[in-house]
Amino acid sequence: MKDLKVKVCGMRDPENIQGVLIAEPDYLGYIFYSKSKRYVGKNPDPEIFEIVPKSTLKVGVFVNEPLDNVITACRNFKLEVAQLHGTEDPDYCSLIRSTGLTVFKAFSVDEEFDFSLLEPYREVVDFFLFDTKGKLPGGTGLKFDWDILQNYQLPVPFLLSGGIKPDDVEALLEFNHKQFYALDINSGFEISPALKAVDNVHTFIQKMRK
Repeated sequence: MKDLKVKVCGMRDPENIQGVLIAEPDYLGYIFYSKSKRYVGKNPDPEIFEIVPKSTLKVGVFVNEPLDNVITACRNFKLEVAQLHGTEDPDYCSLIRSTGLTVFKAFSVDEEFDFSLLEPYREVVDFFLFDTKGKLPGGTGLKFDWDILQNYQLPVPFLLSGGIKPDDVEALLEFNHKQFYALDINSGFEISPALKAVDNVHTFIQKMRK
């Protein structure tokens, strides 16, 4: 479990980002989806990307965005990862990945989820991200039953997302799956949308890494 990575998502405030970065998260996520409460905006402040050290990889979160827009945003803001949260098909993922970007493909999971739907993506994405199924794309702030993931058998590693909170450390340390690669934290650590409670993030990351 010591190698488990942590992604802090939904960032856009420079000062708040500086605070979160002290905890040395592995990934920092920026949402480029205009319907999200954590949308970085049409012309985001370049500082929110420039202050991030190379040791933390920058992730752009997109929902059914035209291919060129994703590639342009990632190039302009020097993002290393494209997280695709819509209905992007395997060809789309393959084209994004061919530009040299790492691809996270998100899927919303519930008891009825058919894991065979992931098969066409196994060669064209680097990681899956499993989130709670909601009515709209993106996070719900709610957990799903992690035991469902025991039905996941592909060799592609995954990030676990959906309603993770500071007091979930013990349950997360007990959760076991050979492809469990990283945690994605967001609303469960917020004071308000896109503003994280820095102390909670630090304590959580520290405990997970111990």
